[in-house]
Amino acid sequence: MTQESTFQSAATRLRLPATSANLGPGFDAVGLAMNLHLTVDAKTSSEFAIQATGRNADLCACTENNLLLDTYREVLAASGKPLVPLDLQIRNEIPLGMGCGSSAAALLGGVMLANHFGALGWPLQACMEEAARREGHPDNVAACALGYMTVSSGVGPSVVAATCGQNLPWKLLLALPSVTLATKRARALLPAEYSRADAVANVQRTALLVAAFALGRGDLLRVAMQDRIHQPYRMEACPLLARLLPLAGEAGVLGVALSGAGPGVLLIAAADAATDEIGAQIRQAAADPSLEVIETTIASGASQDVPGI
Repeated sequence: MTQESTFQSAATRLRLPATSANLGPGFDAVGLAMNLHLTVDAKTSSEFAIQATGRNADLCACTENNLLLDTYREVLAASGKPLVPLDLQIRNEIPLGMGCGSSAAALLGGVMLANHFGALGWPLQACMEEAARREGHPDNVAACALGYMTVSSGVGPSVVAATCGQNLPWKLLLALPSVTLATKRARALLPAEYSRADAVANVQRTALLVAAFALGRGDLLRVAMQDRIHQPYRMEACPLLARLLPLAGEAGVLGVALSGAGPGVLLIAAADAATDEIGAQIRQAAADPSLEVIETTIASGASQDVPGI
């Protein structure tokens, strides 16, 4: 058996982080990787099969209309490679439909599986660019691939990206309402044009946001996470945001923003913040004692393990 065929048939494990993109003013440009993961153990099989555990296991276990598998199939077909059926063991920690990058993780995971089992030989950069092309914007996929706080820009078919904030001890809290919101609907709420004042305000705050993460300046986040491009227009569909924005600067909360396109809300807290108390404040502000609040941290990027190679 050749080395190439061994590589094609070898089992692999992917670990892909959740992401909070459109971070504050960084619409379609800034994303943050979070320590909640989609873990995929994949091996060749005679037919497609999925066993899933974790969040939304029933949806993750479907072999039809499955973004991970659909992407895998499409990339192999576009590359002229034979379709190799897979047996997948999936463990999902990423909330679906909450603005936490579940689609980016699935897209990148599907491309990486096709790259592995199709022996395409693509580096992570190429996998990231293919997934970003499919998503239509790079911020979620770049953060999922590279981790930490990632800034990215599409330049033709390429994605130029850089990361910072690798050693930040800040805590992250995700407030998740009970009703999901489709990204397509959230994008439809945005205007076609913006005023110069709003554009300038967002440029200024995005510059502050990058500086805050690069320098570990949590004191900048209250202002740096403010936005005038997408959050005001999504407020009606994401009512939790209006209730939680006033918490920025209070009791260890450094900044507050919509997570992705919503409806989840991301709060960044100081390393020494009492997250139990913040969680109680979140539920009080939301007037919902049963509101789900997840505590997590900033994560590294996607990883792949191929046992024995």
